[in-house]
Amino acid sequence: MDDSFRIGKGLYLLFLLCLSGVVGVSIRYSLPEEKKSGSLVANVLKDLKLGPGELSARRAQQVSKSNKHYFQLDTRSGNVIVNERIDREALCGKMDSCLLLAEIVLQNPLKIHNIEIQIEDVNDNSPKFSKKEFEMAVPENVPTNTRFPLESAQDTDLGENSIQNYTLSPNGNFGLDVRSDEFGRKYVALVLEKPLDREKEVQFGMTLTAVDGGVPQRTGTILIKVNVLDINDNFPQFRQSEYKVKLKENSPRGTLVSKVEAKDLDFGTNAHIMPLIPSSGENVAFLFSLHESTGEITVLGPIDYEKETSYDINIKATDGGGLSGHCKVLVEIEDENDNAPEISIISITSPLAEDSPLDTLVVLFAVTDRDSGNNGRTLCSMEMNLPFLLKSTVNNYYQLVTQRPLDREKVPEYNITITATDRGSPRLTSIRTISVKISDVNDNPPVFEKAKYEMQLWENNIPGLLMGSVQAVDLDEGQNAQVTYSLVPG
Repeated sequence: MDDSFRIGKGLYLLFLLCLSGVVGVSIRYSLPEEKKSGSLVANVLKDLKLGPGELSARRAQQVSKSNKHYFQLDTRSGNVIVNERIDREALCGKMDSCLLLAEIVLQNPLKIHNIEIQIEDVNDNSPKFSKKEFEMAVPENVPTNTRFPLESAQDTDLGENSIQNYTLSPNGNFGLDVRSDEFGRKYVALVLEKPLDREKEVQFGMTLTAVDGGVPQRTGTILIKVNVLDINDNFPQFRQSEYKVKLKENSPRGTLVSKVEAKDLDFGTNAHIMPLIPSSGENVAFLFSLHESTGEITVLGPIDYEKETSYDINIKATDGGGLSGHCKVLVEIEDENDNAPEISIISITSPLAEDSPLDTLVVLFAVTDRDSGNNGRTLCSMEMNLPFLLKSTVNNYYQLVTQRPLDREKVPEYNITITATDRGSPRLTSIRTISVKISDVNDNPPVFEKAKYEMQLWENNIPGLLMGSVQAVDLDEGQNAQVTYSLVPG
């Protein structure tokens, strides 16, 4: 067997043995959003199998995985309580799972327990349309069962608390068709159930209501006006009903996202396509711009992958006769390496006794990166030729421990530079300098300036006469360096 294989296998087994003593249990709790500060999340003593007072004795700390500290740990009682109000929609948007990650770090001995807190949605948002009124034109000769897509309402809540259905106020000609896609999003359309007669009815006014499934139930409404037109029998048609494009985050303003084009088979004014209009929600309107005549969609606002990974842009084209065609542009956002790693210091032992044994924990810190994939994977290193060793544990935690004896008389203080680099392109780096002072122990005996002193004394001198002086020095400091003298019978 190759020697390098034996060495590699041995190091791997050693690494597993090191990790097995550090990794603790993983526990998960759930908490409804909007809880007041001070609300109890859970008590961790039972789940961590710890006794009263053991958290304090082992110098327990709760370490948050985000920039905000939404929770805090009471080390006396073991209660995890809400530190500040949590808005699930602001935190996780429309993501199905909203987890806040933290760790409880027991430092003596070192043990890291993972905590996952699932933030549950509450029905605190009503369905909302982007405008109060929607107007459309329908020719009188449109066949029954024709569908007319309507703008969907937006509800930032999830599951049963999001939009469950739409209702339409009573009228003589139109019904409602509600469908769901594979992701559970609901799309609504008017359906012509009875033929139109412009000579009898020129305009219809209806109220479309979006209803969620929360308790209490919330609704949002929009007024729909349908103008009945004379014969215009061809709708504008897009070359594709759905466009799929990819866009890098941080793309500058004016970047071309996609280009859509619609045509109409009619003649004259009925064939003239009016300006293209985006019919999506408010967020899309702030981020993307649609050129009315060319159909070019360009970047208007900041594109941030960490806030939203995809967007749906609904486009409507209307001809001179008032008929409309629709298409959808699906924009997938690609992550860029725009977040440098963050170094968070958990604990520092300073001053550090110069007689500390090897493998003494000096600094415990964590490295995080908000990007994803290789952009979020990090490497950590420190400068060479120091009496310290950098150890990687789990969940991007690192330990700085002693690996050689310390001597305060030679080096009284160390400034240790930690470098964290991600694996993105280009790579981003963060640097943190940690100062560790070395405290003195009494490890140096006093030393005389000379090994032998010779003095002369005349006879018959009076007592108390100065014969000479001796001098000794001690390399230690403080009490350890204070020297006293005494005569030893010789």
